[in-house]
Amino acid sequence: LRIFLTSLAIFDDLGAIVIIALFYSTGLSIPHLVGAGVIFVLMLGMNRLRVSKIAPYLILGGVLWYLTLKSGVHATIAGVLLAFTIPAVSADGSHSPLKRLEHALHPWVAFLVLPVFAFANGGLSFESISLDSLGNPLALGVLLGLFVGKQLGVFAASWIALKARIAPMPTDSTWGAIYGVSLITGIGFTMSLFIGALAFPDSPLAEVAKAGTIVGSLLSAAAGYLVLRIASARK
Repeated sequence: LRIFLTSLAIFDDLGAIVIIALFYSTGLSIPHLVGAGVIFVLMLGMNRLRVSKIAPYLILGGVLWYLTLKSGVHATIAGVLLAFTIPAVSADGSHSPLKRLEHALHPWVAFLVLPVFAFANGGLSFESISLDSLGNPLALGVLLGLFVGKQLGVFAASWIALKARIAPMPTDSTWGAIYGVSLITGIGFTMSLFIGALAFPDSPLAEVAKAGTIVGSLLSAAAGYLVLRIASARK
């Protein structure tokens, strides 16, 4: 179940990044976009040639990020494209470049990048969370999307996959546990705040969206915890 939840969270963020690239990119520059495409193809070629040194990928990744930024497409997509090109399998049988980079970056991301983003760039003011703000249609939409939409979508898709024999039931799991995990998927913080800031730049509505995000996430976390505790006790 943990693997399922982690994988789902990763694909959820990738989907959010695609949405950012498609709907929050303005003023496209074709020359920069073509240049970014050329760099991406070069990196794919390095992957096919099994270049295992990380430095060339990072150097070209920096160029890719710059060209993507200048192209008008949101630069977050550059990080995803870079990750796609770094080899996941090593030519000599040792730890793959992707795995080495993942282990090297993990402590920096977990203990510095994410906290700084969440508490500084997120800019969440708890003064914005009030009954009045939560009654706003925008805040209510975000809250229900996280707390109701996520659990219904994930649980329904899981039920269909299991009944259609597309996927097996996770080992030693139960429907109650799967429902608990479906509730937990409603915890949205980093990407939810990021998209809210992009959607309503320099607008009071950004704070309203943040209020819906934090309350919806808290409800999802609390409900998911309770359901998982009950499912675990029954098992």
